[in-house]
Formats: sequence, C-alpha cells, structure tokens
Amino acid sequence: MHRLTRAKARRIAVRAQLLDAPRPTDLLTVVQQLSLLQIDPTAAIAPSADFVAWSRLGSSYRPDHLKRALEQDRTLFEHNALIRPMSDLGLHLAGAADWPPYERTRAWLRNNDRFRRDILDLLGKSGPMTSRDIPDTCVEPWASTGWTNNRNVTQMLECLMMRGEVAIAGRVGRQRVWDVTERVYPADVVVPSVDEAERAKNERRLTSLGIARQKTTAMPVEPIDVGEAGEPAVVEGTKGEWRVDPRSLGEEEFECRTALLSPFDRLVHDRARAQELFDFEYTLEMYKPAAKRRWGYFALPVLHHDRLVGKVDAAADRKASVLRVNAIHEDVRFTRAMTKAVQAELEDLATWLGLGAVEPAY
Repeated sequence: MHRLTRAKARRIAVRAQLLDAPRPTDLLTVVQQLSLLQIDPTAAIAPSADFVAWSRLGSSYRPDHLKRALEQDRTLFEHNALIRPMSDLGLHLAGAADWPPYERTRAWLRNNDRFRRDILDLLGKSGPMTSRDIPDTCVEPWASTGWTNNRNVTQMLECLMMRGEVAIAGRVGRQRVWDVTERVYPADVVVPSVDEAERAKNERRLTSLGIARQKTTAMPVEPIDVGEAGEPAVVEGTKGEWRVDPRSLGEEEFECRTALLSPFDRLVHDRARAQELFDFEYTLEMYKPAAKRRWGYFALPVLHHDRLVGKVDAAADRKASVLRVNAIHEDVRFTRAMTKAVQAELEDLATWLGLGAVEPAY
C-alpha cells in the first residue's frame, strides 16, 4: 500500500496528463499518453480536442495536425465521440460483434437488416459519404423522446460503428464522413478477448490519469475508474483506497508550469477527484441560465504548478479579433507571479487562435 501526500498525488496526476514542463513536442505522443481526446461541438474558444492539444503542445500545434493524423496518416482514429491512437484500435473493437447490449436496439437492428445491408453496399461502392448523402431505407423508424427520433441513417451508422462494420474516415466541417472499415482501419489489427481488452483499457486509463479510483460513479462513453490496474494507495486527507501507476512513483524533480484547460480536460473531468486531490470545485455552466452561472459559460480551469487555482471566463470574438476575458475567478489569492503567468497563457492562446489582442476584464 503506497502512502501519498496530496501534493505527491497531484503531481502524479499533472505529470501523467503531460501538464508539467517541458512540453511534449508532437501530437501522436500526446494522444498516446492521454489515451483520448474528447470531441465536443462547443467552440466558445476552440473545439475541446484542439484546446487539449494546445494546452500540452502550445502554439506549435495546429488543428490541421489533428486532421492529417486522422485522415491521411491514420495514426489516430475517431470512435464514439473520442479520438484515440490507432495502436489502441483492437481494444475498442473487442466484443464489437456482440454490440448492442440492449434488446430494444438489437430488435431495431434485426428489423432493419436490409437497411443495414443497403448502407454497407453503398459505402462499399461509393464511400466515403456523409450521412445526408445516404438514403433512408429503414422499415422501422428509430423512436426516441430525444433529438435522435427518426434520425434513422445516423442511428444506423453509429450502431454499425460500434459493431466495427463502418468507420469514420474524416470530417467535412462538423459532418462525419463514413466509410467501410477496410478503407480506414489497418488490415492487421489484433483484437483481444473482451476480458483482455478491459484489463488493457484500465491500464491505459491509469497511465493517462496517474492516480484514480478502482470503482466509482459510472460515466457515459469513457469510465473514470480503473479496476485492478496499478497498485493500491492511500492519499492523506482523503477517504478510501486509490489505484496508482507504479511507474509514476519515482522521486524525479517536478518541473512545473501554468496552463489553461478545457472544461473537458481529463485532469478535471472527474469532478470528485478534482475536489479530493486539488480542492477544486467546478461545474460546466453552459447549460445553466446566465443569471445562475458562478464562473461563466465555458470557464477555463487554471493550473498553476500542481494546483488548480481558479477559472477564466473567456470567449473568442473572431469578428472583433479579440479574446474577451470576462472575469478571472481566483480560488486562491493570485500572487504577482501567478497573475503574470496566467496573462502570458492568455496572450499565447489569443496568438494561437489568430486573434489580435486579449481584452481583459480589468
């Protein structure tokens, strides 16, 4: 049982997420270590996948690097709203033939098997294609009380993606471009058993987080717990057992820096872990009425050294070519050095976005 101070646990988490110094130098290294980049359409400042890459790589990163890795080099792939390294593909195809787990969706697929074959035949002959270019030949519409109701082509494509029968070949704007898997995925991918894949995914997740809970609240798309991966640990001031990546326990010097983070950044994505290890409270408030927001529509967590010290309420005003900083919320009183470091990050962010200036809140 490893016994860790909170400072040690924080540094393990920060280093695992490549938010220490020096910065990494290439995108593939970043995604391999983080294991994923989350796709989200919100772009108050920049799409989250690009923002997370910028937080690690700085202004040397360009969004076309990500597009090239996905669509030309095929070193990364998009699957279920996440971008992952192609070297992990087999882990996420394990058990695909048995998907979906729910009988309602299984029945819908069975009843629309001709629709499924129509899509596969069309993509095989004419792909890659966007969903809007694929005819809807379903015999039983997809029923939902939400936005997916009667979105039959999109629903079938997503089902086929989860089953490993089609793949996302790229994007045109926000529209996904679909194709048969043999033109997107490598032919020699090794697919392990489901149990082997689950163990490997837990290990990969722990490597990217450094320290996590063995079991915690279920999360959609990607879990935040790691099962039996790593080794047990306790952290001072917190309850219960953690799992820690033993490779992160060395006593090497911690080189620190300041970073602005996406609200979807994996350092803060597990809000309970952020509270326990960093004493950091955060809620993404873009779904709240403006009058009820404490920190802002898309407030950016601020990392300074091994502490999460505040939030920046900012937005990119591309028409005016400025990065508007509506407020800087200090969870701890900023020193002059902290203020200077945050300002430097904001200026670097504006430069990366191609904006002419930072318009401060003061």
